[in-house]
Amino acid sequence: MLSTGGGAPTFAPRVVLELASDTKEEAIMWLLSRIRDRQHNGGAELLVEQLGPGHDAQEKENPNMFLVGATLQRLLSGAEDLGLFKEFNDGSMRGFTCANKHNFKDFQGDGDSFLSTAECQYIIKHELDSLRAKDETHVPGHSQVKLYPGKSVIRRLLSKGILIQVFPLHENEELKRLSFAWYKKVKLSFQPLEDIRHYYGEGQALYFGFLEYFTFALVPMALIGVPYYLFDWEDYDKYVIFAAFNLVWCTVILELWKRCSSSLAYRWGTLSRKKAFEEPRPGFHGVLGYNPVTGRQEPLYPNTKRQLRVYLVSLPFVLLSLYLSLYIMMIYFLMEGWALSIHDAEPTFWTGILCFIPSVIYAVVIEIMNLIYRYAAEFLTEWENHRLESSYQNHLVLKVLVFNFFNCFASLFYIAFVMQDMVLLRQSLATLLITSQILNQFMEAFLPYWLQRRRNKKMVRKIHKGKTLEERELPVADQVRLEADMSTYLGTFDDYLELFLLFGYVSLFSCVYPLAAVLVVLNNVTEVYSDAFKMCRVFKRPFSDPAANIGVWQLAFEAMSVIAVVTNCSLIGMSPQVKAYFPDSDMQLILWTVAIEHGLLAFKFILSFLIPDVPKHIQINLARLEFESLEALKKKKMLEASELTKATQ
Repeated sequence: MLSTGGGAPTFAPRVVLELASDTKEEAIMWLLSRIRDRQHNGGAELLVEQLGPGHDAQEKENPNMFLVGATLQRLLSGAEDLGLFKEFNDGSMRGFTCANKHNFKDFQGDGDSFLSTAECQYIIKHELDSLRAKDETHVPGHSQVKLYPGKSVIRRLLSKGILIQVFPLHENEELKRLSFAWYKKVKLSFQPLEDIRHYYGEGQALYFGFLEYFTFALVPMALIGVPYYLFDWEDYDKYVIFAAFNLVWCTVILELWKRCSSSLAYRWGTLSRKKAFEEPRPGFHGVLGYNPVTGRQEPLYPNTKRQLRVYLVSLPFVLLSLYLSLYIMMIYFLMEGWALSIHDAEPTFWTGILCFIPSVIYAVVIEIMNLIYRYAAEFLTEWENHRLESSYQNHLVLKVLVFNFFNCFASLFYIAFVMQDMVLLRQSLATLLITSQILNQFMEAFLPYWLQRRRNKKMVRKIHKGKTLEERELPVADQVRLEADMSTYLGTFDDYLELFLLFGYVSLFSCVYPLAAVLVVLNNVTEVYSDAFKMCRVFKRPFSDPAANIGVWQLAFEAMSVIAVVTNCSLIGMSPQVKAYFPDSDMQLILWTVAIEHGLLAFKFILSFLIPDVPKHIQINLARLEFESLEALKKKKMLEASELTKATQ
């Protein structure tokens, strides 16, 4: 095996493989030979070297760490295999082909700067994941780790613990430039989405694009909310107008985001990309059989058994969790009543402060319950044994969203529609919102950074010396081991969940607390900086995710906007000003409220139909590209037919 020792590798390292320290030598040699082998022999045809010891080498360091790279030609052919879309000379986005490489806008010279580092790493990861078992029955040296023909070798090694982790390396100079443009300068400007996309990929860039869009979309609400708060917003006339504005706002911003998202995805070449065939998840298990689609041997698991697990175990657990949340909510109301009784008996400054204590405690308990439930939901969803990653994610998102929505908003609904106490509703909303924002900032930025420093004393020394990853050129071996000990970035799930809950606070009840939008804007501004900081300094670099939209979260936000219509209509119907029009009949008031709510829902769906998800010029470009592809296919078939005719004559 080649070793870099303390020096530089003989190629640009892009990805790191870390095998378990007790991995057998024959297993290592077999894996490296498969990675290096030619594609037509079933290999990945990549470059790989073993990482040598660092300058301050310790005995406990894992020697089984390997750097993976690729030649430029291999990366370009990989880009073609993946169907990577790049900008053509005419400004359109087209699938890259090596035959037409000089017709692409950014392809200059040898094309060594044509692919971004994120794209290069994504291509290498795809090629590694595409390594298939051939005629091997087990991993050499590990007879207990069975291999199945046609199944991914890397996924198998990961699921069996032989391969500990696969992660892409940071590019120090590029990271330094991105950090400076992103979070090191406090400035009022747009985020460098193109740079984020270039370094982290489209999935991350879309999240930060949505965070930026959501923040700007909140500005009108915040500007309207401030005078409402300052100038006697107890007046219900104003509260009704604010609720009506809320109804239109939450619908329009989501429809316009779909257009904005489509524009970004088209510009980045992910809107037209064909979805890759999904392989089974690494954790999926079952009885060995044949997949009827691929014809390959793979574990099979009965769908009926999975459904039984979902409906007989997971569903009762979710319902039990909701009941527990409801029980804790009632304890909160008892505490709230006790604090108010003390304040009413002897109103002082300190008893006034005491009135806020139950809400603060309840907000902290909500965050703790959300965290515990999240771990339980992940365990249950893993136990349900979903075959595909998309199915796993959908079930996990559904479980987490249902509980988080109920846990965070049940008390507010109870106060608004059962107790009908608008003063308590404002106080509870403000306390929950502010407390959750403080806790989220602590949990997302400060706590991971502190844990990272505690976990790795070597990193602590470098941080205290002021020579961090961004500011000092480290030898490759030290940089790799430094990054290997960093926390793994778990994706945008928690980030989108936080925005979903903030959107709920604003769209559902901000009419009774107009400063909610202002607080969320301030939170989002700090969120940009804290998320940028943790991406660049706390976590390993994640692999690119070539996303075309924000996925299932778009549906989640739209569902919240539908609930917001119902909630705001109900709040309007409960206002004294509206009740004055129906002094004799509560039933008539309810019927009118329901009728208006249905009318607004119909208007919402008509509006979503009238506003196209994809801008017209992008629709035209996509249709033109499809037409040209069909014409090219026709010409190719005609040419093949004419050549066949000549050959037979």
